[in-house]
Amino acid sequence: MDSHAQVDPRRHSGDTWIVIPLYNEGSVIARVVAELREHFEHIVCVDDGSTDGSADAAEAAGARLIRHPVNLGQGAALQTGFDYVVKQPGARYLVTFDADGQHRIEDAMLMLDLAKHDDVAIVFGSRFLDDRTNPGVLKKIVLQTAVWVTNKTTGLHLTDAHNGLRVIRTDAAAQIHLEQDRMAHASEIVMKLGRTKLPWREFPVEVLYTDYSKAKGQSLLNSVNILVDLLVR
Repeated sequence: MDSHAQVDPRRHSGDTWIVIPLYNEGSVIARVVAELREHFEHIVCVDDGSTDGSADAAEAAGARLIRHPVNLGQGAALQTGFDYVVKQPGARYLVTFDADGQHRIEDAMLMLDLAKHDDVAIVFGSRFLDDRTNPGVLKKIVLQTAVWVTNKTTGLHLTDAHNGLRVIRTDAAAQIHLEQDRMAHASEIVMKLGRTKLPWREFPVEVLYTDYSKAKGQSLLNSVNILVDLLVR
């Protein structure tokens, strides 16, 4: 399927939920939610103990809000979102989407097209299937090392195991029970989705390393945290 094809607004609106783990992204989350709302009716933000007004901004922008009273980690926030969505009437797919504006809505919609057209349960976004994303040399080395470790431990063969943009059918999501609350949850998701034996694909996506994310220093730090968590588990 053409990763550069055009998308039609709201064509996935009824049966799809966007799940956003949220922690201290108060300056950008309203825009992220508002742009998603142009295409998707159902957006749930799981606020993981933010202290900067992120939760209120997300709710005001139109997201449903679930609050963790304290910071539990991104894995815990995703699990809360999974548990919520699989109980919603008519929910067929969920999309995990980062709160910081690094993911493209067009990519999410095309991944949903692939899931529906080819009847696959899981679509992993990969920034390494084409050359649109330039993560930088050091970050690329760390990410590819993490992918190598993940592939060795899960038995799957992905090119980008730690991309936060994923499409997961709800029958697959219902089988996921994350125990790794923090960054190692990304490998745990791959492992547990693989154990479902449901069909999966990868899809080329572009990750936007914005001035905002670079200023926070989170891109490389998150990659290093993932690798450390994998190696000390």
